[in-house]
Amino acid sequence: MKKIVVCVVALIALVAVIAAVPDGSNTEFLRIHIRADSNDTADQNVKYAVKSAVVEYLTPYIANARSKNDAMNAVKKALDGVESVCDRVLAENGFRYKSSAKLCRERFPDRTYGELTLEQGVYDALVIELGSGEGNNWWCVVYPPLCFVGGESNGTNQIVYKSKLMEIIERWKASHNK
Repeated sequence: MKKIVVCVVALIALVAVIAAVPDGSNTEFLRIHIRADSNDTADQNVKYAVKSAVVEYLTPYIANARSKNDAMNAVKKALDGVESVCDRVLAENGFRYKSSAKLCRERFPDRTYGELTLEQGVYDALVIELGSGEGNNWWCVVYPPLCFVGGESNGTNQIVYKSKLMEIIERWKASHNK
């Protein structure tokens, strides 16, 4: 009987250790995190304008990415341009502060994108700070492109999610394949 108890305890300990080991599922995602300067309405609104401009700007760079590594290399090459796009949007909206953009590893909370839930953890990310970067933030996924921006009714009272980034990529590819 003592051997059975020891075996059961050992089995429970083994399962606990295996469950605690990260499964690496976050290794195939490149996320994006945009931090507003503050929580003032104007700073929050410009954060969304910056988001739209950055998504549009990055589309040609990541359109042909077949892996997270491809996407990271493309974003790395475009970092200066990302900052320029952000700064242009900020200036056009009357803001004097600038942006900073970098690729780094960052902790994210749980987040659900349609059917997919990304668990909390440390992910590679494109981090954009607007001004002080102390306001509420927006995050999504650059690769694979999972930036769902809302839904529409399909007549069944279920939400159909659309990837704005995929729509832009498809338009860009169609215009360059003519």
